[in-house]
Amino acid sequence: MSQVEPAAAGADQAVEGAVVPHDEGVGGGGGGDVATTEVQVAVVVSTSGDERRVEYGDDADNEGEEAATVQGSKEGTEELLRKVVYSEEAAYKLYCDYGHRMGFSIRKGKQSYFTGTKRIRTKDYFCSKEGLKEGEKLTDANFNDPHTRTNCRAMVRFRVNDHGEWKVIRLVSDHNHNLARPEERHLLRSARSLIAGRSSSVEAMVYAGYQVQGGAPQLPAGSTSAANIVENSKQHLLLSYSAMANTLAVGTGDLHSLVSYLKSRANEDGMFYWDVQLDQSGRMTNFFWRDGRSRIDYDCFSDVVVFDSTYRLSKQNLICAPFVGVNHHWQTTMYGCALLADESMSAFVWLFKSFLESMGNRHPQSIFTNLDQVVSKAIENVFPNTCHRIAHWHIQKNAHSRLGALNVSKVFNKMFTKCIQGCDSETEFEETWAQMIHEFKLQDNKWLKKLYKLKQKWCSALNKCTFDGGVEYEPQCDSLSNIFNSVADKLTSLSAIAVAVDKLSEDWREKELEEDTRCLQKPPSCIIKHSDILNHAAKVYTHRIYKLFETDFLDGCGATKFKELPCEDNNTHQFEMTMQGRGSRVCTVHLNMSTMELSCSCSKFETMGLLCPHALKALSIKNICKIPESYILKRWTKDAKKWVFNPKQYESSYQECMDDDAAYCNYVMHYAYDLVTKSQGQEELRKALWETLENGEKELEKYLGNGTQYAPSYAA
Repeated sequence: MSQVEPAAAGADQAVEGAVVPHDEGVGGGGGGDVATTEVQVAVVVSTSGDERRVEYGDDADNEGEEAATVQGSKEGTEELLRKVVYSEEAAYKLYCDYGHRMGFSIRKGKQSYFTGTKRIRTKDYFCSKEGLKEGEKLTDANFNDPHTRTNCRAMVRFRVNDHGEWKVIRLVSDHNHNLARPEERHLLRSARSLIAGRSSSVEAMVYAGYQVQGGAPQLPAGSTSAANIVENSKQHLLLSYSAMANTLAVGTGDLHSLVSYLKSRANEDGMFYWDVQLDQSGRMTNFFWRDGRSRIDYDCFSDVVVFDSTYRLSKQNLICAPFVGVNHHWQTTMYGCALLADESMSAFVWLFKSFLESMGNRHPQSIFTNLDQVVSKAIENVFPNTCHRIAHWHIQKNAHSRLGALNVSKVFNKMFTKCIQGCDSETEFEETWAQMIHEFKLQDNKWLKKLYKLKQKWCSALNKCTFDGGVEYEPQCDSLSNIFNSVADKLTSLSAIAVAVDKLSEDWREKELEEDTRCLQKPPSCIIKHSDILNHAAKVYTHRIYKLFETDFLDGCGATKFKELPCEDNNTHQFEMTMQGRGSRVCTVHLNMSTMELSCSCSKFETMGLLCPHALKALSIKNICKIPESYILKRWTKDAKKWVFNPKQYESSYQECMDDDAAYCNYVMHYAYDLVTKSQGQEELRKALWETLENGEKELEKYLGNGTQYAPSYAA
């Protein structure tokens, strides 16, 4: 027997006064003693796999479960009745979506638990006009007011089975009041509210250090990509401020503050880029921006990009989607951020194209995303030559809601984690996966079937030749999976969100500067002071990367057994390596002494860009005391950002600069911008840069034969 308890009153429940409960329990449960409260949560219909369709009557999924009963009209209920979700939040959003289509708001109701546990067994949601407010009289004038309770009986009840599946078992679809007309539904409280984002546009600008001015906002020309649109239809875009209020849960003041903030950033930063997408009615729907420093960082570390579209801003009903990567200190770095109104194919294709354009059309080697079919198709469209990977932390996060009671099984979790990142070969993965499915009787689990079909995108054993920069390793995994927890759902205006994202970027850059300074001051201390190869690594690598290298070196030389195999070529050596305490796993290393070519079957260099313990052991056996130059990846060195924009480093680039005006201008601007950012905050560096620029100007004047007076020195 279930124990019925009222839903906990929390931050997500806004009490609107004492409520007179139903005369009888909803659905015959005798539970009319629970006062319910209204919730304001924006609807975001996810396409990321948080819900799936099933056919009622499917024997595999519904054996022993009762069919849903419907009291009232069945019009428009098919979607609600056929879907299965896997969390309380997803169930609420499902009913919100139904309510939005039909024209009513909803509120949370009572819930029951499995006996002796806090696991939800059933959960009720009601029409927002359920019950009666104490002391309020119903009249013809107020009956259809959205804030008046009318004792409406419309509701839904979800039941949760042992697999964690939430299914509708009871639906009362008829209401005792008028429903919102289609043109009014965006005003529903549990749908896309216009009210949510209006209040704090001033708050954001004060926070950003700007004053909000009256009058019509002007879209910027110049460095932003939106400037191209402005030239053709500037007046049309200005009118879209008010029109956008019908598309997003924001007010015109909020849009004003966001565009004002982006304009100000563009005026301050000559390489700042921002873009906006319009819908078919000319309304602004999606935004993307990145600053000049993000472009510099991307030019240096564009091999790996992490794109996360799972951050929901419920107050604005928007998705906050960052592009991030890892720098030479193995720290998180920002490449740009987007605010999206929906998760449509057109939105993601536009965003990825805008991102590419802002980065000089340089494609990353790998891009990691959440498990989302729409994102995947958009990546195939825009990044055809980029390896698309599904991030491990998103799979693990989904597993918690998809796999129910299996999450508490240590044996299952160990096998599941091994399938994701612990197998050494495709054969080992297939054997482990088959064993897991058989042992836990998961042959009919549709989520795992879907996941298996996508194995090429997440199984480490199938991606041993794809560079990932260690984004799947701890602590990077924890860091990247919680980027915007401090931003999402805590701010009330678009400009405040943009400011917070940029502030987060600056915090990361301060940490990078601290590490840069530490690297310049002294090399890292070597645990073995007289080791030539460790001293070489300390000289070239940043401190944090050196520590990773040192750990692998110690594992290789101190905890690895080896067996050398005969080779026909005297210059070629082959070893079988076994790590002590790591099971019976054998890795094979090939070393060519004449060419210094080195490879290992574990493929750590291919994925991380650092030599593995097995390869370092082989170098030690053959008394090689330096890291071969071809195995020092510049992106991990102290000089990762040096000479990136100097075309003289590469003959082809230099020749391009000499032959093409646009290429010359592009290289010089990036080069100069990089020097300016490096000199910021230090007076001596600024003086040195000014003197260098003045000397360069004088040389140009000599060539041009210009006798004009030189400008006064800024370095004095």
